[in-house]
Amino acid sequence: MGRSLISSGAMIEAHDLTRRFGDLAAVDGVSFAVPDGQIVGMLGPNGAGKTTTIRMITGFLPPTSGRVTLDGKDLFDSDPRVRRDLGYLPENVSLYPEMRVAEYLEWRGQLEGMDRAAIRKRVPEVLARCLIVDVQRQIIGTLSKGYRQRVGLAGAILHNPKVLVLDEPTVGLDPKQIIAIRELIRELGRERTLLLSTHILPEVELLCGRVLIIDRGKIVAEGSPAELRERWLGTLGVTVEFAAAAPGQHQALVALPGVETVDVGDDGGGRFALGCAKGADPRAEIFALAVERGWTLVELAPTRASLEDIFVRLTTRDADGALPEAPALAPASEEVPS
Repeated sequence: MGRSLISSGAMIEAHDLTRRFGDLAAVDGVSFAVPDGQIVGMLGPNGAGKTTTIRMITGFLPPTSGRVTLDGKDLFDSDPRVRRDLGYLPENVSLYPEMRVAEYLEWRGQLEGMDRAAIRKRVPEVLARCLIVDVQRQIIGTLSKGYRQRVGLAGAILHNPKVLVLDEPTVGLDPKQIIAIRELIRELGRERTLLLSTHILPEVELLCGRVLIIDRGKIVAEGSPAELRERWLGTLGVTVEFAAAAPGQHQALVALPGVETVDVGDDGGGRFALGCAKGADPRAEIFALAVERGWTLVELAPTRASLEDIFVRLTTRDADGALPEAPALAPASEEVPS
């Protein structure tokens, strides 16, 4: 998949971004748009160019070619104050270990150009939102990694940026903290545009309305999780379990219209995994078959590919290094859905 479509209503856009390090193209002609008020997830294996792309998007690394626009303004060629509309949480948060948490946030507010009244109002708010009120007077160098991550997030949202870029925001957090930060990210996504990079695929499915998958410096797929499933792994699977195994169950399921494969469960009992033709859904026929034969159904449920299945397929190459080809689709719309 080459160039992504650009929307005139997007808050942040990458236009043919390329970044070279010597002869290596870490990012090669990447274009995408993040619509206003949407959470977009960026996925990619290690070395795919994801972090390099994020550094260019946030203005920390100039592109070799291409440009980044924030609310229609060029991030590198416009007034530097344009960058105040951007908040960034890097994967490895850089903090000042000798400062206290509240002191650091007050200083960070000054760097962002906030006046004293705004800083006094916002610091208590972000302390509460990021669950760090209890350590606000603690020296940053004594904090755990999870607490430091939350201090970094507090600094990123302190100045109320229109666009927030988060690189692995839940790294180092315990399960309870992860749940709280995910809910905060969901809330922040209702208030502003948010680009989220993470290796945790269920996190993307829980939070993101749109997904970008990047590999070897190029975007190889984009769309909502549902659109990606439909395009790359569009067939339905069905799990069938009868209360007891009976002669003829396997053959009867194989004979149903639209059923292409029937795998028997590991226990050898009355459990089957069905693979269906594109567009086929044999669940009603399976129910009728069970009633006709007197087989008690324990389970009859659809099984669809996870985002992990799609990610593995898209970033796994054949012996020649080629990516799989996407099934043909109807022509796309000229705008990214918001």
